[in-house]
Amino acid sequence: MKRTSTIYLCALALTLSAFAKPATRKSAAPAPDKAYLQKIWDGWSTLDTANVAKFYADGPHTFFDIAPLKYSSWEDYEKGVKAELADYKSAKFILNDDIAIHPHGDLVWATATVKEEMTTKAGKVEMGTFRWTVVFEDQDGKWLIVHEHVSEPLQ
Repeated sequence: MKRTSTIYLCALALTLSAFAKPATRKSAAPAPDKAYLQKIWDGWSTLDTANVAKFYADGPHTFFDIAPLKYSSWEDYEKGVKAELADYKSAKFILNDDIAIHPHGDLVWATATVKEEMTTKAGKVEMGTFRWTVVFEDQDGKWLIVHEHVSEPLQ
């Protein structure tokens, strides 16, 4: 009888543990806020990837951009975006007021729309609104982008 009770108790404990929420590590660094997010877009406004590299994590991470479709690391992203930005002489990106920031342990995901105004080297002004989803990870007390998705609605 004692052995059967022990088996039932162990089975109950295992069953209940399956419903337990896994512990998430709480970051010591304050979560990114609107000002931090705007700093990222201010860096992109310079059209120089060196001014935004500090916001992106190294290594194998996926970044989706308007053109081309996908990059598998910051290094690929930086190289590809440099080629795209070479056709422009100025840019300005402003976060709209629809920013939503969601901290979750050592991760933060955020969404927003971004007003863009870019001028080509030929003088053509392009204006529009981007959709932006970004995932940050706290790496040694610094929030770095480990996933990003930038897209523009079809006209």
